[in-house]
Amino acid sequence: MTSIEHCAAGAVPEAIGIVHLGLGAFHRAHQAVYLQHCIEAGQRDWGICSVNLRSGHERVTTLRAQQGRYHVAEYRDREHVTLREITAIRGALFIGRGAGEVVSDDLSELLSRLAMPATRIVTLTVTEKGYCLNPASGRLRFDDPAIAADLDTPERPRSAPGLLVEGLRRRREAGAMPFTVLSCDNMPTNGRRVRSAVLELAQRLDARRGDDLAGWIAREVAFPSSMVDRIVPAMDARAHRELAALGVEDPAGVVCEAFSQWVIEDDFPAGRPDWAAFGVEMVADVTPFETMKLRMLNGSHSLLAYAGVLAGFETVSEAVADPAMATLLDRYMHDEAAPTLTLPDGVDPLTYGQRLLARFGNDSLHHRLQQIAMDGSQKLPQRWLHGAQIQLAGEQPRIAAVALGVAAWIRYTAGHDGHGASFEVSDPLADTLQQLHRRHGSNETLVTAMLGVTDIFPAELAADRRFHEAVVAALDRIDGDGMTAALQHVVEHEWSGQGNGS
Repeated sequence: MTSIEHCAAGAVPEAIGIVHLGLGAFHRAHQAVYLQHCIEAGQRDWGICSVNLRSGHERVTTLRAQQGRYHVAEYRDREHVTLREITAIRGALFIGRGAGEVVSDDLSELLSRLAMPATRIVTLTVTEKGYCLNPASGRLRFDDPAIAADLDTPERPRSAPGLLVEGLRRRREAGAMPFTVLSCDNMPTNGRRVRSAVLELAQRLDARRGDDLAGWIAREVAFPSSMVDRIVPAMDARAHRELAALGVEDPAGVVCEAFSQWVIEDDFPAGRPDWAAFGVEMVADVTPFETMKLRMLNGSHSLLAYAGVLAGFETVSEAVADPAMATLLDRYMHDEAAPTLTLPDGVDPLTYGQRLLARFGNDSLHHRLQQIAMDGSQKLPQRWLHGAQIQLAGEQPRIAAVALGVAAWIRYTAGHDGHGASFEVSDPLADTLQQLHRRHGSNETLVTAMLGVTDIFPAELAADRRFHEAVVAALDRIDGDGMTAALQHVVEHEWSGQGNGS
């Protein structure tokens, strides 16, 4: 029998102090929950106006109908769940598109909200691709359609960088103190990356308008980095049935794990909530925590996604229950990821890795591998490739798991799972990648072409024969023997004789 702890909301915000871009399940299960704790403790000026930038106006409509109230079910395991009512979201806006046309347009209201002095922080969960950055170089992609449109009509922006630039322009024009920009996406140095995107766009617009907005932003606006961690599967029919079984009929509800972590660089000139009172780690430099999470948790997730789909698994818990897969993750974290990290005293990456394996095995969450596999071209550099470069620069490089992962990703981008069923590859570079599959018949030339996609792979890594040969060998094994056998081979042979038991 499931033990349910009910936490009903006893307070609502009196004012909106945060605008959040990216009204997805993760935001509702993470940032909004931390703000709810602050609001319950009397910090009533930190309500959230959450904005959906893509298709999905139904979510906004639902939250408005529910006056921002919804539930979060936090599962420790199948028998223990905490059910929270959240009231932190006091406004919901939509500026995306639905069915090929604009369904509603709250852009004017959003831009007004960004200009209000009461708005002191803008947070973002727009995924890596939402920043319109080249994942390999970190530079703004001026050929991105959203950025190109924002250059043409900057007063009606649609991209996240465009919204931030226009919002800050209006603040400066009104003589208001700028808001702080806090990225909560899985990117290394995410604060510096969003700052770079904003400044590059502002500089290009300044050149057209004869302005110096970029200089003002560079001097006056804070862009702290943060690391967020909580496993939040996409809400599907199965997840909503779980909520119903808990006695909650809530179309805006979210199911997630009980574990939650947030590490933030403490740089908020306009003020911030007292997050630290509720477990948020406020630090001077988030980079070590961020890198550990990206390479160990997110890197392991990507291994599970691509190898797991090709092996015929559907969810994280199913895949990690396979002994060979669990061993691969353990060896990857122990031998390939952990040695590339520089961490503060008292932070043990191997203990962190063991806890990750336990979290992955939480079968109360139906975390689909296909969800994790989305947008791989945007994720591989920070999750695998930067670490592989560090390994290859060492005396005894270990890249077996990453090479297998890259090979599995290459085969995955052809659009066929482990059962031979076709699926749509959800990735900004899907067309480019699938053209390479059609053009190259041998694995040798296919790998060369894939590693030559400079938007993903650093040139130095692509030119390293050791890396190239390891990926080709892994892809040959996947194609010749199947994903399960290729996985077993790596587990049984690649680390043998190295004396690296956990």
